[in-house]
Amino acid sequence: MRDALRRGKGRITQLTNRISIQAKLIVAYIVIILIPIILFSWYLFNGFYQNTLQDTLKKNQYMLESEKANIHNNIEIVGRTAQLSIADREVIDYLQNARELEVHELVDFNMNTFSNLQRLMFNNPIIANVRLFTDNPKTMEIWPVIFKESRVAGRTWYPRVVAKKGAVWWEILQNEKDVMKRDTLDGEAASTYVSLFREIYYPSDTHVGILEVDMLIDKFFQTTFSPIQDGESHMLVVDRTGRIFTDTANDFFQGMDLEQLHREWEARPHEEAFHFNFTVGDTPYLILSTPIEQLEAHLLNVVSLKKPVTQIQKARNLFITAAVVLIALLSIITYFLQSLILKKLHILRDSMKKVRRGDLNVHIDMDAGGEVGELAHHFRQMLKKMNELIVEAVNKQASKKEAELNSLKNQIDAHFLYNTLENLKMMAEVEAQYTISDALTSLGSMMRYSLKWSKDHVRLRDEIQHIQNYMAIMNIRYDGMLELKLDIPEDYMEQEVLKMSLQPLIENAVKHGMYIDRARREGITISIRACKKDDTMMIEITDDGAGMSSDKLGELHEKMVMEDGPFHLKYSRYVPKENEGNGIGLRNVSQRIKMYYGREYGITIDSAEGEFTQVMMKLPYLILSGGMSADEKIAYR
Repeated sequence: MRDALRRGKGRITQLTNRISIQAKLIVAYIVIILIPIILFSWYLFNGFYQNTLQDTLKKNQYMLESEKANIHNNIEIVGRTAQLSIADREVIDYLQNARELEVHELVDFNMNTFSNLQRLMFNNPIIANVRLFTDNPKTMEIWPVIFKESRVAGRTWYPRVVAKKGAVWWEILQNEKDVMKRDTLDGEAASTYVSLFREIYYPSDTHVGILEVDMLIDKFFQTTFSPIQDGESHMLVVDRTGRIFTDTANDFFQGMDLEQLHREWEARPHEEAFHFNFTVGDTPYLILSTPIEQLEAHLLNVVSLKKPVTQIQKARNLFITAAVVLIALLSIITYFLQSLILKKLHILRDSMKKVRRGDLNVHIDMDAGGEVGELAHHFRQMLKKMNELIVEAVNKQASKKEAELNSLKNQIDAHFLYNTLENLKMMAEVEAQYTISDALTSLGSMMRYSLKWSKDHVRLRDEIQHIQNYMAIMNIRYDGMLELKLDIPEDYMEQEVLKMSLQPLIENAVKHGMYIDRARREGITISIRACKKDDTMMIEITDDGAGMSSDKLGELHEKMVMEDGPFHLKYSRYVPKENEGNGIGLRNVSQRIKMYYGREYGITIDSAEGEFTQVMMKLPYLILSGGMSADEKIAYR
């Protein structure tokens, strides 16, 4: 046992002797000053923080419960209003009339029963609307209470209310326009309501209509939307679908990511009341949550802890300042000690000064041990590495200049070609050779489109223009026997497509479609059609040329779906016969589409020999011009 202790003590002494004086001084600072200060400050400030947190929790829990009590009161008011609205038998009879009422009957109903309904709404100023919707064709609308059920049959809440079979359904209607003006195009501002819905049955199994009672959301959640707040907390409501409702314009929420807050809240069990901490940047928050069962929603109180935490931080900084002053005094004393102990550092410092002046061939003759010797060794290695990097940088710079010269040369060559084509075009026009002039114009446009590759995505309009130039040139070769038909709505011309993704398909249609005698005699027609299906854009390219046999079509389908390894192994040395393609062009187009948009997109091919070939391209529906498409505008209205 003693021998083990002696050996352990010897190892510790040997290890201590290897540690530098600088390290020993740092350890002494930590042991003598920093560790006690850290432990004491942690205990003290943690106690302050916990007490502050508990006080804040109690205060804001009371505010949360008060708002919840106010919400339950509003729920009772809305429910009582709904009950009274259909308690009058004459209202039910009017909604169930089997015949159209005479004028005097309508006047009597309007003066008595309908007035009672209006009085019920006006006597409750916090009730925004009371609506009765009926599908009875004999019942006339009496604004602003009685309406046709067809006005709301398309709303998202309608099937849920019908499914409840007469039970109450609560919904928060966001940005809701008045039902009397919902189909108009005026600029009336929309409002957000907390609404009670209920299907009316009379007798118990006969559908009469739908009852709706609305209250403005700022009346329903008064404290949540009140402009008068203490500045340290604010409430918000999360409905059953995860939507957040609050006064987002309030300065309290500036800089706060409410979606991140919702994710933090959603990640915790929230069926019952609870609280948790949440941090945005450097600001901590306390979040209190309580459920509102009737609405299937939750009321959250977001409390900023910035003020109490700042006060605690100020006190902590005082302790840190005292510790820093003490350490500074000890550092001054240590400085004088180091000047006597660390003389070797002066030699290394002088060498560094020479390097700073540009002398990278400094020789450091120092064999001292410890940190100084290790530092000298690493400094020598650094100088060696610097010289290597300088040589490497010079070589890279030379390579870069050479690449820039090559790029400039290519640019000059491209401009030379453009200018040459322009000169040839002018000569053709002077000689009245307009066919040649038009061909040169199309060729120049194709060259610019092909060589100017600044981005991978273009509009469908640009790709179609490129195809038209290509067809103009090919018609010179085939003596005008090629016809291009376009069936593309103007809105779809802004669809995003990959650059040079349609032209290879048209080129295939021309090359293989003109192979049979009928096509050489009569020519072929190539049709391009675009249509939207759900969230995808379908671009169909059809030609009435040679087509292909079922065997060739099956082989082409196999090439389209093969992995790269087996494909190159099987077809890398394959030499196609005359007018027989290898399928690489179609495969490349399909793979580009899948790479950019996903595996569910690409192209499919159908064909019948001697009749037609059809290529169907499937893309995500993306309009590059911004805003909504015509279909979206119609759906929105």
